[in-house]
Amino acid sequence: MRRRWLMLALGTAAQTAACAFVYGVPYLAAELRDAAHLTLPQIGLLIACPAAGLVTALVAWGAVADRYGERIVIATGLGGAAALLAAAAGAATDGGGVAAPGALLALAGAAGASVYSASGRLVMGWFSAGERGLAMGIRQTATPLGMGVAALTMPPLAAAHGVRGALGLLAAVCGIIAGLVALLAADPARPEPGPGAPPAANPYRGSATLWRIHGAGALLVVPQFTAGAFALVLLVDTRGWSAVGAGRLIAVAQVLGACFRIAAGRWSDRVGSRLRPMRQLAATTAAVVAAAALTAAFPSPLTAAVLVLCIGITASTNGLSFTATAERAGPSWSGRALGVHNTGQNLTAAVVPPLSAALISATGYWPALAAAAAVACGAAALVPSDTSRGPAVVSSVP
Repeated sequence: MRRRWLMLALGTAAQTAACAFVYGVPYLAAELRDAAHLTLPQIGLLIACPAAGLVTALVAWGAVADRYGERIVIATGLGGAAALLAAAAGAATDGGGVAAPGALLALAGAAGASVYSASGRLVMGWFSAGERGLAMGIRQTATPLGMGVAALTMPPLAAAHGVRGALGLLAAVCGIIAGLVALLAADPARPEPGPGAPPAANPYRGSATLWRIHGAGALLVVPQFTAGAFALVLLVDTRGWSAVGAGRLIAVAQVLGACFRIAAGRWSDRVGSRLRPMRQLAATTAAVVAAAALTAAFPSPLTAAVLVLCIGITASTNGLSFTATAERAGPSWSGRALGVHNTGQNLTAAVVPPLSAALISATGYWPALAAAAAVACGAAALVPSDTSRGPAVVSSVP
């Protein structure tokens, strides 16, 4: 039974490495501008490439994981991403513009999508129903952890060794973890269909439960990315903080968000439900983000504290939505369902910052936060009730 914790560690490490390179390119912007002589629009294009590649491949990788298992998908995809990142490291500094490095980064993102679709399956299959919430909460801390690792390592590496050295380190980390997954990971046991048994039923047919979970999960990205993307400049503009001081506070808030994810998962295990805590946390998110809007409209010493709580609570539902998706989809469909869920969340994450920035520029910070609070209310209403139950993931462990 201890083996399941090794699977959790491998899945979390793989997800952290994938997040680090997908979200790590922005931290190379200064070096790309100064050393590679790229313009800001060119740098923006490169920043978007890994995420663009990611969303195109999530569902396809999920289907492969459903058929062939998690270990081979994670190892192959992350290993491919390592090779592509190594190639991008050279292309980004050869003076040939953005076409070649952009294509390579997009392909690396598409390869890394394997981890997003399969590592959740790996974790879910090894833990029983009474532990999955906690396990997936821990696994979902990989996103802030990966972003934090990138923020801490990319700028100094780029300054000391250039873009080639920074991307080279990401490639090496991805390659090492891919090797560990190939050597140490084991696919969880799956129920074997009997002779002549029909294929597993499509969980999307005859029920809107999964679509409602996907929709609610995507809507909850709106307050999360609105608060996370603009809290720093809000403190600088309305409270006169320095960017360095505000950045440190945001880092603390991201740690709080990781803790909230773990606590929410453990709560769902104790109450035997993913959706009821998800709905209650979505409603709480709406209230906290509304309070943040109020403190943005009337800045005070409370503004910073409310923003920290806001960033923390908006991250709390992430693991619950993924766990609910996999459990409702069942072992034969969870890879594809997680791919669909990831696609919706990542597409929403891509459009929220520019839309929120436009709203802030036109009206100010508090209307953008108020709009995000209203979206969280809609998400709470969209979360399905526990009376609509689908198949659960089989909890047997090899």
